[in-house]
Amino acid sequence: MWNTLIRAHASSPNPLHSLSLYVSMRKLGAIPGKHTFPFLLKACSNIPSLSACTQVHTHVLKFGLCFDFHVANGLVRCYSVSGDFARARLVFDEMLGRSLSLWTTMICGYAQNHCYDEALRLFDEMIGEGLEPNAAMLASVLSACARAGYLDLGRRIHEFIKVKGFEVEVILGTALVYMYAKNGEIVMARKLFDEMTERNVVTWNVMICGLAAHGHVEDALGLFEKLKEEQVVVPNHVTFVGVLSACCHAGLVDVGREIFYSMKNVYGVEPKIEHYGCMVDLLGKDGKLIEAEELVKGIPLKADVVILGALLASCKSNGNTEVAKRVVKEILTLEPHNHGVHVAMSNIYAEAGQWNEVLRLRKVMKEERLKKTPGYVNITGLLWNSDNVEGFQTNKELLGSYQENDGMTQTLKETLILSKVNAEGEECGNSYFIKTWYLLRRKIIGVLSRVFLDKS
Repeated sequence: MWNTLIRAHASSPNPLHSLSLYVSMRKLGAIPGKHTFPFLLKACSNIPSLSACTQVHTHVLKFGLCFDFHVANGLVRCYSVSGDFARARLVFDEMLGRSLSLWTTMICGYAQNHCYDEALRLFDEMIGEGLEPNAAMLASVLSACARAGYLDLGRRIHEFIKVKGFEVEVILGTALVYMYAKNGEIVMARKLFDEMTERNVVTWNVMICGLAAHGHVEDALGLFEKLKEEQVVVPNHVTFVGVLSACCHAGLVDVGREIFYSMKNVYGVEPKIEHYGCMVDLLGKDGKLIEAEELVKGIPLKADVVILGALLASCKSNGNTEVAKRVVKEILTLEPHNHGVHVAMSNIYAEAGQWNEVLRLRKVMKEERLKKTPGYVNITGLLWNSDNVEGFQTNKELLGSYQENDGMTQTLKETLILSKVNAEGEECGNSYFIKTWYLLRRKIIGVLSRVFLDKS
């Protein structure tokens, strides 16, 4: 009877009742069994609560049930959901003769919490032990391949699915479409999407967002129209992020505006901060800064720094210093110590040719010792702090190497560099690309495969 009640409450809107029932059960002297703890751990996962999980784990050890497969599976899931992967992996590693469900729980736990490399390594280890994955595991591993950029592994898993004759239903089909779309294989993603006999809203979102992200604007908007015509699924907030992103790519202001206002009026979807961000970006690129500013003021939840930053970037590209000054004031209200906006404002003045304002602002920054937070460049795993930030701090060896080769300097200027000015008003290069070239020149690395920039 106790197990039945605990199980019922574990999946209820208030899973805490399961824990209360367990406490009452122990007070009355009832002994928990191997069926009690999986239900309790399910409740802990649904809360989720790491503290409750560790306490239940203590009782599991006390009653000698730590090597029961169902109990271990519950512990791994609960620790994974709570973000404690060290303990989850410890429970997993201590189990002998692990079942497929235990492997699935551990791998899915990694994949669903953005630990993609760990998920793929464990999947490889499982295959090495001769176990065959199930559809749920394959879907999680494909998601990890998508986010980690492992296209080759994703293709091998797709081939494995075909060879083993897995039924490609909604979840597995969506995972395949997502993996190919995320890795830029849009043609294959669209082929698989069209072949699916059943699709849910996630499937449509994955395809629309994939098309939008890779610049296939007409296809993305066409698919959105098809979704509306079929009326099988209702678009949600993710759908509109994809569609509005497509409009941003192509500068379709009127189309984007119409879709944005249809969200609430037609579909009952309340615009979120990311939708406002897309619209601000779209209007800003078209030079409609006043409309963008009014839109930001009308956001029910106060605009964050990301949206204001997008508006500030639009001010720079349009040379509008008046709106920029108001935006900077708003950003500093939210983040008084965000000194990067002073640098951005200085660059906007420079773009507009207002050199007196540039020098005034740079002088203020020097006197108050304000510094922009350094970004970093990550080149095939090598992480370098950027000490030459927007021309304020100069590394002589770097700049010396940069200036040695006029041909390279000219190429960088023409293809990579957004010109900046230093405190004296002289032009200087973008430090991120200078450092990239410097690393290559010094033969620290042989091949530059990808460069990840973070200038937040």
